[in-house]
Parts: sequence; C-alpha cells; structure tokens
Amino acid sequence: MKQAIHTNQINTEIELPVMEHFYTIQGEGFYSGRSAYFIRLAGCDVGCSWCDVKESWSQDDHPLVPIAEIVNWVAQTPAKLVVITGGEPAIYNLETLTLKLKLIGVEIAIETSGCYPLKGEIDWYCFSPKKFKAPCEESYLKAKELKVVISHSSDFEWAEAHAHLVSKDCQLFLQPEWSKQERFLNPIIEYVKENPKWRISLQTHKFMQIP
Repeated sequence: MKQAIHTNQINTEIELPVMEHFYTIQGEGFYSGRSAYFIRLAGCDVGCSWCDVKESWSQDDHPLVPIAEIVNWVAQTPAKLVVITGGEPAIYNLETLTLKLKLIGVEIAIETSGCYPLKGEIDWYCFSPKKFKAPCEESYLKAKELKVVISHSSDFEWAEAHAHLVSKDCQLFLQPEWSKQERFLNPIIEYVKENPKWRISLQTHKFMQIP
C-alpha cells in the first residue's frame, strides 16, 4: 500500500527521517564489493509489490534525526562512500545533508526510482525505475547507473526502453528480483551474453548475510 508523504512538515536543513544506517559492503550494482556507509531514509510512495524493505515506506514510523548526527555517524568510520537510499530518498531536499557529507570528504551515491527531481550534490546517481510510478525526465539525464530489477519476462523489453533514454556512458545492470532469482537468473545470463552492453547485478550482501 502506498504511503502518504508529508515533506512540508520536515525542515530538511536540520533533520531527516532515518529508518536505519550501517557501515557495510555494497552488495549490488556498480559499486558492488566496495565498503560503504548506508543511510536509509524513511518514506516512499512508489509502492513496489516486491520491495524487501517495506518497513521503510512509512515516514511517520521512524525518527527525525539531526543532520549533524547523521554526518557524525559517517565520520566515525573509515567510509569513503556514502549511499543514500530508502524508501525513496529523492522526495526530500538533500542539499544540506550532501553539503555536510562533502565537507568530510566522502563520495556520495544515491539509489532512487527517479520519480522526483534531485535536490543535492550527488557523485553517483543510480537510477532504478519502477513500473508503479513514472520517473521524471531528469532521471535519464543524471543517471550514471541504470539498474533494472527483473521480476517478469516482460521486464527485459521494459529495461531496453529505459536504456534507450539514458546517456551512452550510463552503466547498465539487470538484477533478478530476490524471491525470483532461481527463475530469472539463467534468462538474465543468456540475455547479457546476447546483449553485452548489459551487466548482471546480484544482491551479494544477502549471500554474505550482511546488511
């Protein structure tokens, strides 16, 4: 069920709703295998049926955390990469958070459905479009990584439609939806062999049993 999001009730210059945060290894996509500090913001109105973090959808179920505290979490670790995810993180103005993270010298990536214009300074824009809510035009321009989750045979054609709209330098990934990996991994392997512009993304953090 999609959630109502009330961004006008939050002063994003001071605080943001955080579901969880942790220092770990990025498990999927372009930065797979690299250590990263994850900041998972709460709140999402996209409503993917197969989402594996549905507890992040509700904005009201998670605390508002001062941005200074969020930055301090990162600063206390050796992290050189911060991944802002959700939920749908781009529903918030991230200008203050990203500015303060830049001041401590980290690289910043965002994982987003592209449904909202981005406000903030981001180094790496991972665009993961969803069928449940249309992306905005700027997401195709900003995307450095296009990551399409495959949960149905029609998703290959859908992935190609999006690939035609991003820049030629955008990194292209197909990722099996976790609960359907046994069904779709081999078709994805064969598809990538036939279409080598694509790469395979796996949720390796789940194999490693880490966050």
